[in-house]
Amino acid sequence: MAAMRVMLVTGAAIALALFGCKSGSSAAAGTEGGVAGAAAPMGSGGVVKQEIVDPSFNNMNAVEVTAPANWHFQGTLMQGGQCVGTPFPVFRVTSPDGLSAFEREPTIGWRFGTGPMAATQSDCVPLKTALGGQDFLKYLAPTMKLTYVSDVAEPAAENAAAQAGLQSAEAVYAPKYAAEHLTPPKQTREMARARVSYQNGTFPMLGELRVQLDCTESVYAGMKSILRGVADRPASDVTVCTASTRFYYAPSAQLTSVLAVWDAPGMGAVMLMPWQQAWVNRNQQQANAAMSQMIASTNAAMAASHQQFEQSMAAQNQMHQQFMAQMQASTNASMANANASMNAQSTAASDWVNYALDQQTVLNPSTGQVSTVSTASSYTWVDSTGKTSYQTNDVNANPNGVLQGTWTKTQVVHGNGTPMN
Repeated sequence: MAAMRVMLVTGAAIALALFGCKSGSSAAAGTEGGVAGAAAPMGSGGVVKQEIVDPSFNNMNAVEVTAPANWHFQGTLMQGGQCVGTPFPVFRVTSPDGLSAFEREPTIGWRFGTGPMAATQSDCVPLKTALGGQDFLKYLAPTMKLTYVSDVAEPAAENAAAQAGLQSAEAVYAPKYAAEHLTPPKQTREMARARVSYQNGTFPMLGELRVQLDCTESVYAGMKSILRGVADRPASDVTVCTASTRFYYAPSAQLTSVLAVWDAPGMGAVMLMPWQQAWVNRNQQQANAAMSQMIASTNAAMAASHQQFEQSMAAQNQMHQQFMAQMQASTNASMANANASMNAQSTAASDWVNYALDQQTVLNPSTGQVSTVSTASSYTWVDSTGKTSYQTNDVNANPNGVLQGTWTKTQVVHGNGTPMN
């Protein structure tokens, strides 16, 4: 019972910690923007607010992204799963020429530790150790087929704001742990940045990865069994980590100005408070229902007669052994599938974003330049400038001689430009 209370309170506290800190780096603006104003270098059309809705709440506005008005926006809300328990936005905002962009990558999670509760969930990445923020970016960069150039110092003000957000969330739930006579989990937050590079056709590209890495360590006490045939439950020490990553990229000479656009006050994404509260309330209602159901089941079992109890225990013990054997086989298969899935996904993190946004990446075989286009058409042609594309579903269509310029038929590739298998 105590272990269930720990899990329910911990889950709510983690959700508040993640929602309580704005999804970007500016505490003052509450966005994924930054610390100083700047004029937009990609055209002066002002800014526009784009909304990402939550279908599970009847398309309630969940996230608001402030972006340059002349940039192209696509975004969605992912509902999370077993390893990343809270919803998270995934979006891409692209400059008018299609070469510069700001991406919010899918949040990824992993878990490790000791004891029966440390078992890996099916949607966790196969990491089995703690990683610092900088080490995580060094792990992520080659996964995204990027060259890690150098560390980038995290601004002191941004880090202080992130830590303050975590402490505020912990303070909200401290009385609940005290009331239950429970030890709260140990939560840490680390911010890190890195400069990366890659080649997009004839364009040498620079980028900056930024990550917010949250880890929560929970200790679950063991329990000595008082039922015949039921083994003692050993203690567990479980750490769950989630990494929320942003990726800014542009042709080498333009990265500084692109970062200035997105680091300006008010730019970027913020999770909206009404939606946050609605999600937390629903999560708490589900947790209360689970607790009530468990208490009712326990009381019913205690009310049974001794003979019925003994007979039930004998039957349940047999089922338990069968269930544990089946669970072990299922866990082994799940872990193997998770590893295989991670290996497949590691061809390029941008594939995740393409899938979420119904986009595809195409390669100009003449220049090696890659571009991101809609999946609505099967064939894409690009002109000699590398900035204009023509899409069609007609395999015989050829814009050469019909449209101005010289056109080359592209090939569909992974998000990092590598060939499809």
